[in-house]
Amino acid sequence: MGNVLTDEKIPNNVNLGSDKRLQRALEAWQPAFIDWWKQMGPLGWQERDIYLRTAVSVETDGWAHFDHVKMPDYRWGIFLEPKKEGRTHGFGDHYGQPVWDEVPGEFRNMMKRLIVTQGDTEPASVEQQRDLGATAPSLYDLRNLFQVNVEEGRHLWAMVYLLHTYFGRDGREEAEELLARRSGDADKPRILGAFNEPTSHWLSFFMFTMFTDRDGKYQLSALAESGFDPLARTCRFMLTEEAHHMFVGESGIQRVVKRSCELMKESSGDPRSLGGIDLPTVQKYANLWYSLSLDLFGGEVSSNAADAFASGIKGRYKEDRYDEHKLVGSHFAMDVLEGGKVVHKDVPMRNALNEVLRTEYIKDCQRGVDRWNKTIKDEGVDFQITLPSHKFHRQIGMWAGTYFTPDGQMIDAETFARRRGEWLPTAEDETYIKSLMHPVYERAKMASWIAPPNKGINGLPEDFEYVRL
Repeated sequence: MGNVLTDEKIPNNVNLGSDKRLQRALEAWQPAFIDWWKQMGPLGWQERDIYLRTAVSVETDGWAHFDHVKMPDYRWGIFLEPKKEGRTHGFGDHYGQPVWDEVPGEFRNMMKRLIVTQGDTEPASVEQQRDLGATAPSLYDLRNLFQVNVEEGRHLWAMVYLLHTYFGRDGREEAEELLARRSGDADKPRILGAFNEPTSHWLSFFMFTMFTDRDGKYQLSALAESGFDPLARTCRFMLTEEAHHMFVGESGIQRVVKRSCELMKESSGDPRSLGGIDLPTVQKYANLWYSLSLDLFGGEVSSNAADAFASGIKGRYKEDRYDEHKLVGSHFAMDVLEGGKVVHKDVPMRNALNEVLRTEYIKDCQRGVDRWNKTIKDEGVDFQITLPSHKFHRQIGMWAGTYFTPDGQMIDAETFARRRGEWLPTAEDETYIKSLMHPVYERAKMASWIAPPNKGINGLPEDFEYVRL
């Protein structure tokens, strides 16, 4: 790809071809992005042809074009949902007033921080997953990994577009920093903790896309309510692609548990003896990634959340479902920690909005877990995967520094340390899971530890060459 960006190279609906200032800014940033992609993107697969979906417009007939393409040549687009004339603020102190097309000066820093934090998660996940192609359980899964990766790259472009267009020099500098940080780096880590956690095998990848990408759905949904109209319209289109990432995770774990059940019936209850992943180990990894993802919502009681809502920048999930949109004098009943004890009390709603969003997320996660449990039940196995308490294994918020069992019982640090291996993956679990991670690149074949998908991508047959080797 050359340095001159055209509408053909960067599909968009933001008039990139006629906006010379934006074009120059992105042309300066794009080579650094490609360098980052080649250095930190999928290792060893840059020159392979991958069957990828590309969005070329926001319309139904342009949203999903499928073809084999090399990832560095992927057409990362910039898309905003079409503008809705007459749109007004749907919440906060500006409720009912016209939305903003430019960033109000008094909210500039808050807006920039939210955009940068969201933008930082996109390249972080690509970095976390860069080695997974070497151990893919099938060509189907390999292609899905790369589809997730390129769409995370497109979401980075979406946030960089906002920074370049609305934040001047500060925005350009922040866009450069998005390519300078590295997941897990001791000196320049990614902003949020879960995005510095190693994703060293496919069980963790599926848990990440199930739980951590689902956090992304709820963060994007809250930002899609924003009174800053370009941010809202950008996030609404991003949500279209985020659904695929969650599908990869939820269906991936569903296939793992199905295969585990099959192997249990073949081996008198021990799937590990036949190269499978036992259900208690699946539970441990669910506990880990779910608790890490809960932290991404921030503190349970938060003045930042209150300020973002009051300012009209970040709303609730599906704000229009609610009757009251200013939340002055409203309260939310929740557990809090007072004097070392858990008490249930009413918290001013604006300050509790992180917990309100986290509660919606928990309900959504439970629906996915219910589908896993239905698969287990349908296989005739007596086991249930459960979501641990929202207080379990927390590193952010009021529950950080406290210790709870997965069922929500408060315990001391010594008891938690002694029983940790019952609830979270051990070094031995990691060693075992990694021992299963052998690549399967033959068409229509699957690794021993995972069941095949119910159907192929885009209606294609089971033996389609998703990745040209």
